[in-house]
This record gives sequence, C-alpha cells and structure tokens, in this order.
Amino acid sequence: MIQLTNIEKRFGDIVVLKDINITIPEGSVTALVGPSGGGKSTLLRCINLLEIPTSGAIRLGGETLTFAPGKKTSWQAIQKIRRQTGMVFQNFQLFPHQTAIENVMESLVTVLKWPRDKARASAMDLLKKVGMEHKADAWPATLSGGQQQRIAIARALAPSPRVLLCDEPTSALDPELAAEVVDVLSKLASEGTTMVMATHDLRLASKIANNVVFLEAGSVVETGDARLLFTAPQRDRTRQFISTINAANTYDI
Repeated sequence: MIQLTNIEKRFGDIVVLKDINITIPEGSVTALVGPSGGGKSTLLRCINLLEIPTSGAIRLGGETLTFAPGKKTSWQAIQKIRRQTGMVFQNFQLFPHQTAIENVMESLVTVLKWPRDKARASAMDLLKKVGMEHKADAWPATLSGGQQQRIAIARALAPSPRVLLCDEPTSALDPELAAEVVDVLSKLASEGTTMVMATHDLRLASKIANNVVFLEAGSVVETGDARLLFTAPQRDRTRQFISTINAANTYDI
C-alpha cells in the first residue's frame, strides 16, 4: 500500500502540490489525470523521491518518511523508498550504448550486484513478458517507440518493485504504437501489478485503472472508482474534463 498524507511541494514560492491525501491499495492501478500543469508528473516524482516533498508524509510498504520545510532527508531513507519503485518515463530514457537486454540487466548488476548470468536470465524472462525477447540484442536506435517503451517497462520491473510508476507512458507514441504499450500495461494490471500512472490518455486510464485521481492546479478535485468517475463524476470540473472523450464507451455498460 502507498499512503500519501498532506503532501505539499513547493519550488521556491510556487506551490505545485497542495494537501494531497491519497491511499493506493496493493494490486490496484491508479490513474492520475487532469490538465497539463496540474501536478501529475510532480506527484509521481514525489512518490519515488526524484522530487522531495516540502511537507507531509509518504508510506510505502513498511517504510514511512515525513517531510517538513528545512528538514533534510537522508540518502539512506530515500533509497529505502526508491528501491520499492520502478519508473517508466515518457521518452523511454534507454541507455543508447546498451542493447535491449543490457538495459534491463543494468540495475540487477550494478545495484543489486547479481552475477551477469543470473541477471541476463532474469532480463530475458522480462523481455518475454513484454513481447520483446526477439529484440534482446538490438540497439535502442533500431527500435520503434513502442518497442523502446516496452523495454523500458521491462527495465523498470527488473528489481521487482512494489509499485510501477508510469509517467505519460503513451504520450510520445502514435496510436498504433501506443496500443502495444497499452496491451503490456493491461497484462501487468491483470497480473496484479500495483501501478500509478500519470496520463492525458483517458482511454488508457479508463481501460486499465481501478481508481482515478483528478488533479488540477496541484490539488485533488475528485477521486474514486474509475468506472464511477468516468461515467458519473460528482464535480462539474471533472465532468467538463472527461467530456473531451466518451470514456463511458470503453466500458461494457
């Protein structure tokens, strides 16, 4: 379970997250949706501590960290949280000088200190999971965007994180390539992988998310069950935002 309590994030005098209170059950998929600049990506980066919250508390697994202005967070405490997360970025961020399988192996060898043979076997299993075992020895530059993102997902899963964080996983892809990534994420969701994803793609969110958090201007406008939020939102602003697509059509209702 992930629990965020009274999370606030400031950059100087600019408040980008305000009083965020969210509980994410283990085995669930939570989508962070909302307009650009609403705080979705910043919130993801606060969960894995790429950005340190200004105040509030994060509980992940058995670890709890509290934050306050002027309070320094130790590197050891940050690592205890960060090692429980895997991160998938919008623009893949594969190492260009490594093959697909070497990208997936990297954290196992350098962080977890696995022998290379063991790391390679595990990496190949993950490439099979995302349908990319046939490209194990390919260089990133020779792969399509959808293929690169599937390898990035395998890399994020390599250290067996408690939660997979996805920052706009399909936004850099055309619809056909995005569909490849959606299929992989749907499979992971069906297997019980805990995921939190920031996305503008409401069809992706409505297809695989159990819960939705609608963020605007750094605040939670509405949160709840995905089916209910997409088909019968309680707030006018949420209703206005999701009307940009007919999300209800993604459900068999």
